[in-house]
Amino acid sequence: MRISHRRKKIEPKKNYIFNEGIQFPSVLVLDSSGANLGVMNTGEAIRLAKEQEMELVLINPKVDPPAAKIMDLGQFQYQQEKAERIRKAHQHVVKIKNLRLTIRIGKHDLDIRAKQAVNFLNSGDKVKIEIMLKGRENQQANIAFEMIKNFIRDINEQVKTRFEQDVEKLGNIIAATIAKE
Repeated sequence: MRISHRRKKIEPKKNYIFNEGIQFPSVLVLDSSGANLGVMNTGEAIRLAKEQEMELVLINPKVDPPAAKIMDLGQFQYQQEKAERIRKAHQHVVKIKNLRLTIRIGKHDLDIRAKQAVNFLNSGDKVKIEIMLKGRENQQANIAFEMIKNFIRDINEQVKTRFEQDVEKLGNIIAATIAKE
């Protein structure tokens, strides 16, 4: 018996260039409150930062002269990670939920699928409705098209929807994708 362990994807930390890592001869220096201290020699700016027990961090290397800020790097990184965690917590990933129907589905089963579709749409997901045609059912594709249109009409009585993908035949599958407006 083999047990596989999935590793959590580790995102690389953003590396900041600070203190002796700054290779520019002079930089535009901002103090910890954001006030402009002017253009300084890099060595002098690093000495000023160390006097305040902070680091000189390069914040914009693309301007001329490059901009650097005197700040507590550890606290800054902590605040950035905290903001990223909050941003991820409030992020909703839209999923596509599949509902598979058949031409011969019963009324009760169709009602259950409609209720599931409404729940999926209300939770912010998209719904892909599919009817797989088998054998002789391929000659009755028009019945499947009508079934999907009627199914979506029934859902629209409860939740206002829009088409993400119109009803179309893909091989032996007839499908449509809808989302909540």
